[in-house]
Amino acid sequence: MSMHVIEVPHSHLYPGLILDAPAGTHDFLVLFGDDSESRAQLLRDDRGRPVLRMGGYMTARGTVIDERVWTVRESVQRGDRIRLRLGRSLP
Repeated sequence: MSMHVIEVPHSHLYPGLILDAPAGTHDFLVLFGDDSESRAQLLRDDRGRPVLRMGGYMTARGTVIDERVWTVRESVQRGDRIRLRLGRSLP
C-alpha cells in the first residue's frame, strides 16, 4: 500500500467537498486545516461505485469524528491527479 497526503482546508469532510488526490493509489493520509489527520481509503461498493472510507479522528477542538464511509458523486482524472467530489456519508 502506498500512502499519499491530501490536504483539506477544513476540520471535517462534508457533501460536495472536492479532494485532490494522486491518481492510481487507494490509501491516503488526510491532513485537515486544524492540523488533525486521518487515514482514508478509496474503495468500491458492492455495485462497483467508488466510496471513501475515512478513519476516525479527533479535531483540534476535541470533537471525536467516528469512522465513516462517504459516497463519491464524481471522480475526474486529469493526468496524474484525480478529483473526488464527495456525496453523502453512509449510515
